Amino acid sequence: MFTKEEYKERLKRTKEQMAIDGIEVLLVTNPSNMNYLTGYNAWSFYVHQMVVVLPEEEEPRWIGRKQDANAAKETTWLQHRHILFYNEDYIQSAILHPMDAIARVLDKMGKGNCRIGVELENYYFTAKALIQLEIGLPNAVFHDATLLVNYLRMVKSDKEIHLMQKAAMIAGQTMEKAVEAIEPGRRENDAVADIYHAQISGTSSFGGDYPAIVPLLPAGKRTSSPHITWSDQPYKIRDTVIVELAGCYQRYHAPLARTVSLGKPTEKVKDLAEVVVEGLNDALNAVKPGFTCEEIEEVWRRSIAKHGFIKDSRIGYSVGLSYPPDWGEHTASLRAGDKTILRPNMTFHLIPGIWFDNYGMEISETFQVTETGSATLTDFPRKLFVK
Repeated sequence: MFTKEEYKERLKRTKEQMAIDGIEVLLVTNPSNMNYLTGYNAWSFYVHQMVVVLPEEEEPRWIGRKQDANAAKETTWLQHRHILFYNEDYIQSAILHPMDAIARVLDKMGKGNCRIGVELENYYFTAKALIQLEIGLPNAVFHDATLLVNYLRMVKSDKEIHLMQKAAMIAGQTMEKAVEAIEPGRRENDAVADIYHAQISGTSSFGGDYPAIVPLLPAGKRTSSPHITWSDQPYKIRDTVIVELAGCYQRYHAPLARTVSLGKPTEKVKDLAEVVVEGLNDALNAVKPGFTCEEIEEVWRRSIAKHGFIKDSRIGYSVGLSYPPDWGEHTASLRAGDKTILRPNMTFHLIPGIWFDNYGMEISETFQVTETGSATLTDFPRKLFVK
């Protein structure tokens, strides 16, 4: 999806940050970061794998399961001699561990006594993995490099923005299908089946990819909990249904949330929707390069405070390239205290949802920071949908 020059530029910036942090070897195990540096793309992140970055080498090295080596040859820009593997004996074994084999590779490369950066806070790097590396490389010093590459990913290239725009087109079409599919008497899972079909089918010009998060569709009282998925129960008249989904193209995401009322909404739901939309618009209008994340959140907080509302959680986060179980980049959040400075081509999911004990409301947008302000990636009506 990208030129070799773009990958090399990403690698150059990674090495520069390694030098600043005093890291001599970087072990990248987050699949999003592996993809970012090499292009590697396969559903193999349930076993141990990594990309090894050495300052003195022009290319990284991929190390993973033997049967996944061909995927590395197929999807990365690496020379085949930089694609290494461990044997099947190490997979889910009570005796052997993949990090035992990887430690021997690193030691053989002369890196047994280096300062090694590892992504400690990572879904795919376990406590056992660190223990086995420490056993296999007793003279190495391990350093937490969890977000080193994540932060480099925040400012997107023009090509990355283009991929996210395609993902946003899928998100808009999928949300349209979702609103159509949610009907009184219809089972929740059947509506979700239509959503999945739209996400993967994509457009007539390009297909979709699997998103990092499943569609989230709490209904009725369950809208008070934003991360409930769906059941096999039928929708009921007067239900409120929250729909949070994403379009995904080549692993780049554009999340989108809307709320649907089946029948005339209650006054409190209707009023809450108006407050959320007003606050969302105010926050989007405040986005400019040079502003901080906390300043955008403050605009939202003051907007809803005029109507007597308070939200005690963040209202957004940086998004882009990702794998399950999360489409966030785990870096900047739109919340009080986050002084991250907005720069052109940063991208955020602005999701100022408000949830109470018995109901909730979500209306969100994915936006790009531009040279002069912001641009939402999806063109979809920003309102409470009433059916």
